[in-house]
Amino acid sequence: MSTGVDSSNSSVSVVKANQFSSSCCLSGMVHEGTPTGTIEAINDLQTYVAVPKDGSKAKSIVFLVDIFGWEFKNVRLLADNYAKAGFYCYIPDVHQGGSLPIEFLQSVEPSLKTRKQQTAIEKTKANANAGTALPPWLLKHREAVSRPLIENFVAAMRKIPGTGKVGAIGFCWGGRYAILRAHSVVDAAYVCHPSLVAIPGGLRTITKPFSLAVGTEDSLLDQKSVGQIQDIIAKKTDVPHELRI
Repeated sequence: MSTGVDSSNSSVSVVKANQFSSSCCLSGMVHEGTPTGTIEAINDLQTYVAVPKDGSKAKSIVFLVDIFGWEFKNVRLLADNYAKAGFYCYIPDVHQGGSLPIEFLQSVEPSLKTRKQQTAIEKTKANANAGTALPPWLLKHREAVSRPLIENFVAAMRKIPGTGKVGAIGFCWGGRYAILRAHSVVDAAYVCHPSLVAIPGGLRTITKPFSLAVGTEDSLLDQKSVGQIQDIIAKKTDVPHELRI
């Protein structure tokens, strides 16, 4: 089960690294296409900005990325699509230049199809490599470091002239922080395949509308965890919400 414990020591980081080592954040592919947004400095963070056709900031989004960071083409293409749907989208570099390189995705954890064809030895080697690389990264980007960066960025967004509602979108590593923002900081949140989530505490204190998407075969959220999430969300009758499995 994922935990919400702060990675303040190496032993906790090792546990989290082992959870990450078979997650979907470490598998997949680079999508085709060319991002069309621009780069701006906002609250001292380099930020990818995707602007809707009408230029309106009435519906603004902060995109909280996974471990591969703000420069990963896939997330920028997603931001461009959100802009086409009318949202003013920001992807801040909350890793401050320290995101894991995309080569890590390709070499340590290839596509799901390829992984299914791997031998037990090959899978063990890949997991060991991930377990070696992730603990120092998770320690460096622990909640005590990352949470203030994100909260300050959202506060700076709200001060940008023309900004209306502010939403948060988070995937995997960023999903946890989107949930935390839904406690009070943003107006709504969408979370996909969150990692390192505190169950039940991280969900019980949500006060803003939110949508949560989890997989049926998710290494970071087992079926017991998903069942707990369903029970918690079912009781939140005072907050608009949805759970997609």
